[in-house]
Amino acid sequence: MSPSRPLIRKLPLAALAAALVAAAAFAGAAVPARALTVGIADNKPDMFADPRFAAAGIRIARLSVGWDALSSPWQLAELDAWLGAAQAAHVEPLVSFGHSPTDRRSLPTPEAFLFEFRRFRARYPWVREFATWNEANHCGEPTCHRPRLVAAYYRKLRRECPDCVILAAEVLDQPNMISWVRAFRHAAHEEPRYWGLHTYIDANRGRIRGTRRLVRAVKGLIWFTETGGIVARHNPHKVTFPESTRHAAAATRFLFRRLVPLSRRVTRVYIYQWSAGPAPATWDSGLIGPTGRARPAYRVLTRVLRRQRARETAGRTGGTTPLPPAIR
Repeated sequence: MSPSRPLIRKLPLAALAAALVAAAAFAGAAVPARALTVGIADNKPDMFADPRFAAAGIRIARLSVGWDALSSPWQLAELDAWLGAAQAAHVEPLVSFGHSPTDRRSLPTPEAFLFEFRRFRARYPWVREFATWNEANHCGEPTCHRPRLVAAYYRKLRRECPDCVILAAEVLDQPNMISWVRAFRHAAHEEPRYWGLHTYIDANRGRIRGTRRLVRAVKGLIWFTETGGIVARHNPHKVTFPESTRHAAAATRFLFRRLVPLSRRVTRVYIYQWSAGPAPATWDSGLIGPTGRARPAYRVLTRVLRRQRARETAGRTGGTTPLPPAIR
């Protein structure tokens, strides 16, 4: 018998668990999840002034920007407004880069992408969470067939800001997702620590297939950086499902009851979007309607957040605080 085996058997369970977690983290494997954090993805800064936003206790939000935003005066003005409002509200931003709004099909070289990232960091040094590319596997994006290029962007960001949280890419739960992720990972020469997933198809079709496939394919933490129930779409689309405020509430319930529990590595959820945009908006998944009235999905979210806060309080007080009813 090996002399080390009796020592392993006598090792306290807590110490053994800690050793296993440390070994997994060192090897790049998944580690047990932290508590779920829920935020909002919305490019409109007016949500930060909505009393309901503050009352919900939301402390994270996501903003999508063009990779060349600092070279465009109007994009820069929007950035300053959104990030300034987030900072004033003490909300931690996740900034997701994507196609240029002025030239959708153009892609920068990795060096040009890095140059723009350095400019961004110089202007907003307090922002420390980034997603390399928004919906990188969607074929409406110029990166649909360019996973190697997005991997090169990712490597540039990781080297430039090793203390930042860098999501490998944000992918949409569509059929090409896993092949795209595998090609990206091969080109990146590493197992990324963070992935972004947009679970619109799973959440709105009441299925778990796409999310479960990504959970099985990667080892890092998974953030649902855009998700939620869709009220209406007024744009060309091939993926169909019901659309209404009632459907959006059901999809949001399904998201928290079935998709989030698929893995302890799902540690963040960003609901898109806080409020419906003004007409003629082509997409509406707002928790708040265009007249300012809260929709049923908003009530689903507030119940989730209340239950979350109750769990946190119960954890701090040894379980003496009763939990509110579960989401029905």
